[in-house]
Amino acid sequence: MDIAALQAFVEVADHESFSEAAESMFLTQPAVSKRVASLENELGARLFDRIGRRVSLTSAGNALLPRARRLINDARELKRLVSDLAGEVRGPLVMGTSHHIGLHRLPPVLKRYIGQFPEVELDIRFMDSEAACRGVETGDLEIAIVTLPPQQPPNLRIQTIWNDPLAFMVGLDHPLAGRKQVTLSELLSYPAVLPGTTTYTRGILEHAVRGTGIELKVAMATNYLETLHMLVATGLGWSLLPATVLDSDVHQLQVEGMQLSRRLGAVTHQKRSLSNAGAEMVRICKSV
Repeated sequence: MDIAALQAFVEVADHESFSEAAESMFLTQPAVSKRVASLENELGARLFDRIGRRVSLTSAGNALLPRARRLINDARELKRLVSDLAGEVRGPLVMGTSHHIGLHRLPPVLKRYIGQFPEVELDIRFMDSEAACRGVETGDLEIAIVTLPPQQPPNLRIQTIWNDPLAFMVGLDHPLAGRKQVTLSELLSYPAVLPGTTTYTRGILEHAVRGTGIELKVAMATNYLETLHMLVATGLGWSLLPATVLDSDVHQLQVEGMQLSRRLGAVTHQKRSLSNAGAEMVRICKSV
C-alpha cells in the first residue's frame, strides 16, 4: 500500500477539503485527488462522500483513518530508526508548536538548527499547545515545543526550556491605565479579553482568581495571543498575556499578590524514543 496515498487520504480527512490538503502537502489538488482515487481503487471502496464542496468520510473511510495514521507513523519510525542507528541527524522530524512560540521563541532556534542539520526534513505544524500535546499522545507528532500543561500528563514527558512571565495589561485609555498597582478585585470588576477556556494560560488565571469568589467578566475570547494584545490596545478589556508582547500600545498593571508565569518547553511521549533529530531540536532550544 502506497504511503504517499495514505498521507493524502489523512490530510484530506483532517482538513475536510482536497484543496486545503493539497496546500498543506505542497501539491496540486489534482495530484491529491489522484492519490486518493488510487487508494480507493486498491481498496475497492469509496473513502469520501463529495457533496458540492463538502467532503466527509464514509464508513470505510472512518474505519481506515486510525489504521492509516498508524501505518504512516510506523513508516516514519522505520526511516528514523535507520538514520539513528548510523548516528546521523537526518530524516523527518514532525513537530508541533504554537503561533506565539513560533513568532517569539523559535526563529533563532530554527536558524541554527537548519544551519547545522540541513538533511533533517522539518515538518512544523502550528496549532494550540493543547492540540499539540494531543498530537504527541496519538503519535501524529514526535515532539511539541509549546506551553506546558500545569499538571504532568500520564503518557507524556515534559521538559521545561523557558520560563514565560505573564503580565496584566490594559489599553492606554482604560480607567486603570493611570494606576501602577491595583487590587485583584478592582481588576476583576472590569471586562477581560482572554485566551479560550481550554487553554493552559486561561487555566493559570482561573486558578489564581478561584479563591476570590468573583467571576471573570469575559468580553471576548480567542486563542491567538497577538489578537488579544490588539483587543487590549483598542480598549475592549484587560488581559493576562506573556510579558514578551508588552509594548507602547498597552499599559502593564501590577496586581497585588499576583506574579504569574507559565512554562514553555518540549513535550514527547514516554513510550517513544526521541530521534536524533528530535534530541538535537531540544538541545538547541535549551542553548539559544
